[in-house]
Amino acid sequence: MRLTLLGTGDARQVPVYGCTCRACERARQAAQHRRLPCSGLVECAGQRWLLDSGLPDLTERFPPRSFDGILQTHYHADHAQGLLHLRWGQGLVVPVHGPADPEGLADLYKHPGILDFSQPFAAFERRLLGELAVTALPLVHSKPTFGYLLEGEGRRIAYLTDTVGLPEETYAHLEGNALDALVLDCSMPPQPVAPRNHNDLTLALGIIERLAPKHALLTHVGHTLDAWLMEHAHSLPSSVHVAFDGMVV
Repeated sequence: MRLTLLGTGDARQVPVYGCTCRACERARQAAQHRRLPCSGLVECAGQRWLLDSGLPDLTERFPPRSFDGILQTHYHADHAQGLLHLRWGQGLVVPVHGPADPEGLADLYKHPGILDFSQPFAAFERRLLGELAVTALPLVHSKPTFGYLLEGEGRRIAYLTDTVGLPEETYAHLEGNALDALVLDCSMPPQPVAPRNHNDLTLALGIIERLAPKHALLTHVGHTLDAWLMEHAHSLPSSVHVAFDGMVV
């Protein structure tokens, strides 16, 4: 099983429009420090599934029939805006598996085009997509949101983005078997007050310590965390790494 992180940024992306902080200036000067909307591509035994659809150039990156469908974590714009263009394709059907969200995004449900939203996940439901097993894991966010446990070819990867902490039921589901990798939301440096919608570094490290994956990668990274890490380069445990766009797990 192969997971490619297509984007590792938060909704603002990096660099942030108009920002002159050290992290944003660095990203303008060196492309490897840029961050696109948080998303990924999981490949297993010939199947290819997108994790979220927030990339604005989704239809240019992925020609027709080059992927099998989309595992949608939730319907905030930075994770779903690519669907607004993709839906107007022709000659195929693209399944979109995600949480049941009555609001969705804009008019996607009214005019779905080639997108098939007919089979939303239930909490902790496990589906077999070829040889890839996918389990929907409830997260804590301002919209109905799932992370996904991906199991295939002898590997277990948890992809948990857009959450602040984890529900106890999700902890219970993941604690029984060791994870080969945990890709986890960490949008900001340590905060003096608990954040509302995304993990700061303190929360993220607490989750990692409790789940004890073999490898931990921080994603959904904001420019404030990038800037903080420029000043605290050796502050992370040796088993925790900050993800970057294009990284392969």
